[in-house]
Amino acid sequence: MLSSIRSVRELTDGMRARGISPKFYIMTFGCQQNEADSERLAGFADAMGYKPSHVPDGCSLILVNTCAVREHAEKKALSCIGQLKHIKAADPSVIIGVGGCMVSQQHRADALKHSYPYVDFSFCTTELWRVPELILDRLRGGRRRFPDVAASLSSTDFSEEVPVLRRSRTRAWVSVMYGCNNFCSYCIVPYVRGRERSRLPEDILSEVRGLVGGGCRDITLLGQNVNSYGHDLDSGVTFADLIREISRLDGDFRLRFMTSHPKDATDDLIAAIAESRVASRHFHLPLQSGSDRVLAVMNRHYTAEKYLGIIEKLRAAMPDIVITSDIMVGFPGETEDDFAATLGVMRRARFDMIYSFIFSPRRGTPAARMAEQIPEDVKSERFARLIECQNAISREKNESAVGQTLRVLADDGFDDPADPTGRTDGNKLVHIRGEAIPGEFYSVKITRADTFGLYGDII
Repeated sequence: MLSSIRSVRELTDGMRARGISPKFYIMTFGCQQNEADSERLAGFADAMGYKPSHVPDGCSLILVNTCAVREHAEKKALSCIGQLKHIKAADPSVIIGVGGCMVSQQHRADALKHSYPYVDFSFCTTELWRVPELILDRLRGGRRRFPDVAASLSSTDFSEEVPVLRRSRTRAWVSVMYGCNNFCSYCIVPYVRGRERSRLPEDILSEVRGLVGGGCRDITLLGQNVNSYGHDLDSGVTFADLIREISRLDGDFRLRFMTSHPKDATDDLIAAIAESRVASRHFHLPLQSGSDRVLAVMNRHYTAEKYLGIIEKLRAAMPDIVITSDIMVGFPGETEDDFAATLGVMRRARFDMIYSFIFSPRRGTPAARMAEQIPEDVKSERFARLIECQNAISREKNESAVGQTLRVLADDGFDDPADPTGRTDGNKLVHIRGEAIPGEFYSVKITRADTFGLYGDII
């Protein structure tokens, strides 16, 4: 990998000597893990001598990092890839690579190879470290390359030497593990990200220490199921242990993590968060459904009562904790009683916010082959009721913060300089009135609230 980076750098230096300024553009779809992967792709491009661009036109290197969690995400990515055709037609020397979850499915990798002739290569989620080699090969006139997905995903290799070009000065994603072993019946992730592979705790600590030393204030540990961190290592370090170790580092910063699987949310993890001076008082705990019958078919390995028991423990340990969740509507065979059970759990759990989804069948998953697929109009009607229920709870929860003074970290880049925003310790959005320096903490008195955020004055 490092030798490929150096060789590409020599070629881009040659371009600059000829008056050509090689630039790169990265298009990212999907979750926080994809965002973190794109920062590594940007690190590669930077190390190889390319300069970042906000638009694909005029770039020598274009990389697309795709998502496969829902069909809409795949269609959007394919549409954007299709729009790159004119760029390649205008300049055949442009290198276009496509990676991520979508192309970690063999039928999608094959489609790119045969139906998108202007795409130079694709790479699986487990092959990020190969991107410099793929770029070098194309620069030297090598053939287009597309992976044998099964062979690529069976690899357990990953490199700690991957450079990172972070988009934010004060916020950072830190992957603690890769892949997933859960095989929820609706989810494509284990098929496109491979089995669980934990990073060594000392490598994670080193990365976090460097970020804090460099002024980073908000660090999120990433994994498909962070609660199972370390199960594949001989170190004996659990995720709760990792939280404790990071909490001992010097510095004024917040520590977040996602995502937690309820079946592995232990009392020790709750205690580790409650004891920590830096762990955010925010816990994202996907529910998916409030029906025990549906949860069993989803292969989730918990019941609604067990889930609610975890919520009770979290609030007993940290009364001010913000709890968010994922909920799916329209899973195959979901009855009106099943959906009513979901609404019932929502009313008991009283989430601060949810990420809500309509079931999208993913090719290769058991749920895609199940009978009793729910009609689209039924799914849409239930989804509307779900949102109505949660919005009322979210607004009530937010309004309870009015009059409180909260510690808020100002965002790096405001959409509108006249409307600075930030995040509370519980990760709630705050619109700040007053001058705010990005990346600094402020005491903000909350003056009003709505369903989706808080508003307050710096004091």
